[in-house]
Amino acid sequence: MRLKTRYNIGEIPHNEHPHPQAMRKNWLCLNGEWDFYKENAQGEKSYDGKILVPFSPETLNSGIAEDFCLYRGEKIVYTRKVCVEKNLLLGCTLLHFGAVDSECKVYLNGEKVGGHVGGFTAFTINVSDYIREGENILTVVCTDEATRNGGARGKQSDKRGGIWYTPQSGIWQTVWLESMPTPSIPDFRITPNVREKTVRIDLARAERAEITLYDGENVIHCENFQGGITLSYDFELWSPENPKLYPFILRNEAGDEVQSYFAMRSFGRMKDEKGVMRLTLNGKPYFFNGVLDQGYWSDGMLTYPCDAAALDELTMLKEMGFNTVRKHIKLEPMRWYHHCDKLGLVVWQDFVNGGGEYKFTHIAAFPFLGFHHRDDDYKYFARENEGGRYEFMHASQETLAQLYNCPCIGVWVPFNEGWGQFDSAQMNDFIYERDHTRIIDTVSGWHDQGVGKTELKSLHTYYTPLKVPSDPRPVVLSEFGGYSMKTEGHVFDEDKEFGYKKFKTQESLTDALEKLYLKKLMPLLRKGLCGCIYTQVSDVEEEINGLVTYDRAVVKVPVKTMRAINDRLADEWTKIFE
Repeated sequence: MRLKTRYNIGEIPHNEHPHPQAMRKNWLCLNGEWDFYKENAQGEKSYDGKILVPFSPETLNSGIAEDFCLYRGEKIVYTRKVCVEKNLLLGCTLLHFGAVDSECKVYLNGEKVGGHVGGFTAFTINVSDYIREGENILTVVCTDEATRNGGARGKQSDKRGGIWYTPQSGIWQTVWLESMPTPSIPDFRITPNVREKTVRIDLARAERAEITLYDGENVIHCENFQGGITLSYDFELWSPENPKLYPFILRNEAGDEVQSYFAMRSFGRMKDEKGVMRLTLNGKPYFFNGVLDQGYWSDGMLTYPCDAAALDELTMLKEMGFNTVRKHIKLEPMRWYHHCDKLGLVVWQDFVNGGGEYKFTHIAAFPFLGFHHRDDDYKYFARENEGGRYEFMHASQETLAQLYNCPCIGVWVPFNEGWGQFDSAQMNDFIYERDHTRIIDTVSGWHDQGVGKTELKSLHTYYTPLKVPSDPRPVVLSEFGGYSMKTEGHVFDEDKEFGYKKFKTQESLTDALEKLYLKKLMPLLRKGLCGCIYTQVSDVEEEINGLVTYDRAVVKVPVKTMRAINDRLADEWTKIFE
């Protein structure tokens, strides 16, 4: 049963600037009502009407009938009129898509202008030669075979149930136009260096630009440069306890202007006084206390209903005393990461899994018994399709580029529980070559390929006792808990429920959580545990092990109770490193 959240989505949903890390003044949100239809292989049309973008047709917020499903060989077609004024014709006009699941072709005024493969990463099309002042016709044609052909699918499954969810398709993040004069300021990379107290900003091309750097509202530096610049200042360090951001503006002689920001922080590893390897933040041992966030919503599925909904949920997690969020098997809109930057939440970012059909014995049963398998056995991990492996690598590169400038990203997680895992040691090197500033949790859960091939010992523990094995790497509990409680009237299916340990009342659930954290987990901090990720933020369909319900209407674990538990953990950590 679909459930509505309390949030008002409005006539033009998600109409805030979609990219706070690179903002220009001249832009136009294209969310809202579009014409829409589905077409099968025989050319027969159905669901011919209106859809509310950016919600997928399978969602309640889209306005499409509840029984919508995109079958093999079918496509969906979006069309809308776009009225363009001169401020969007400044020399270069770009058409941006936050995400389209899973393949699309894009047409403007009848001409094909581009397309994309991959349902979770953003893409941009230069439409300068096709767009015109006044009325334009934009058409997006989508297909979605990812759940069937081994493409990136995340938690979506045609056989939904348990930890696998209803698949969705089409546009599910913001669509927008942006214009700037030419030559324009190119993309840029921001790399802080805490040890040297500097920040490096590198443009993708050797263009000339001016940077104005702010501390609050005060200008603290202004300089012309070409290609790249190193900034030095007595920067405050960013942390969950002090989420300090430094805004800056880039300008060029053509009049292009981009607003952005950075933070001074570093993530690393070091041995403590007893020789135990620890994770660090800004060069000091730090305990990453987090929660697993699937990012699914009862009325929008992968798309949260509005910006306020995302901010409210992240604020709740911060008030509960968490300092970390593991973004599980999806990418969010860039505004979500901006909220984490501002609130002070470290993000452990998963890549999106793909491959063929997984065998339960290979991804769950055998690993629970302690059996690991070498991941160059492509058949074992449903990765025999070479094209699918290439697509994963391409999407990984897009993910790294898209999120590189987000201060909150602390850990990359390319593989989870063997879902389409392959060549993880090479993947570790692939990521490190492109970003050596974050930690890499190469193999989260199991099928660890050994010391020297991944930076962490990453454990998922649900049915067995919590423990810290002897290992030269930092040890993290990257999934645990999963305690469930059914909340009548706020569940997807009254007859089905999935959770790792079930409770009937809020009191019994909170008592069990207190015991789990303070009696079972807290003693492990002294034994070398460096981080923990509780499963999970919210219920998702019949998986009801969330801290809140699927419709976000009921907080199952009181905020003050969770905060008290997490404060005890923080106090224990402080005692260890006094």
